[in-house]
Amino acid sequence: MARDQYTFTDPAALYADIQPRSQHQPEPGLDADLAPRADLGEETYRGTGRLTGRKALVTGADSGIGAATVIAFAREGADVVLSYLPEEEEDAQRIVRIAEGSGAKAVAVPGDLRDRDYARELVARTVEELGGIDILVNNAGKQVYNEEISTLPDEQIDATLATNVSAMFWITKEAVPHLPAGASVINTTSIQAYSPSPVLVDYATTKAAINAFTKALAQQLAPRGIRVNAVAPGPIWTPLQVSDGQPQDKIAEFGESTPLGRMGQPAELAPAYVFLASAESSYVLGETLNVNGGMVSP
Repeated sequence: MARDQYTFTDPAALYADIQPRSQHQPEPGLDADLAPRADLGEETYRGTGRLTGRKALVTGADSGIGAATVIAFAREGADVVLSYLPEEEEDAQRIVRIAEGSGAKAVAVPGDLRDRDYARELVARTVEELGGIDILVNNAGKQVYNEEISTLPDEQIDATLATNVSAMFWITKEAVPHLPAGASVINTTSIQAYSPSPVLVDYATTKAAINAFTKALAQQLAPRGIRVNAVAPGPIWTPLQVSDGQPQDKIAEFGESTPLGRMGQPAELAPAYVFLASAESSYVLGETLNVNGGMVSP
């Protein structure tokens, strides 16, 4: 029997055939060039209609966790607008084809989230293309390591804050007036919010901010029936890691420090986003759902 996300398995032995190895891609990186390829759930995710008729906007949707989430949403019955950088067109078109092959409407809208106008127009485009919006996934992220704060470029600080935090504010502000009761906002934070790496000072700071944003906004929007939650990944194999997200000499042992002793795959994150988007999580608000291989976090 083919494996899917419901198959009983040993999580420590899962994905033993996908081992990280040193490589370098220019930022932002492509799944198409990642070796070995990450599992996005293309062959394994089985939908059960949990998001039938839903309308989603996913940022950072071309690769990694965002791409796995798009595939899962599509197979659960949702239509999706994909946001990504123009340089990531090859990856994005592949995910569009997979989503459409699952029977969903998938709309590619490339652009740079650091552009305030693009970030805000994403919501209008989603409403226009899908006839509304009731799931927002703020997933896009910028992560570039730097050894010393004294050499951390101001331009990198600004770009990381704009991509990871400011765009989240801009998009969510535009989306809220369109979100009906029952809608869900899901933000991607990180284990870095709790256990920050010394070479990721700017990135870790943004992820802690996302946690606070999630918990504050969840309280604000709860009376309107709009739920706000977050997912906090641990070490996940995506192009982010090989496009200066980590030092190259750390890639080969990426994920070994987790209790499971391995890195995670994007396909292992997608069910968390589906759960938080679906009516199954109707009493879950302000939660940060940690999917990190057992790393201790609050």
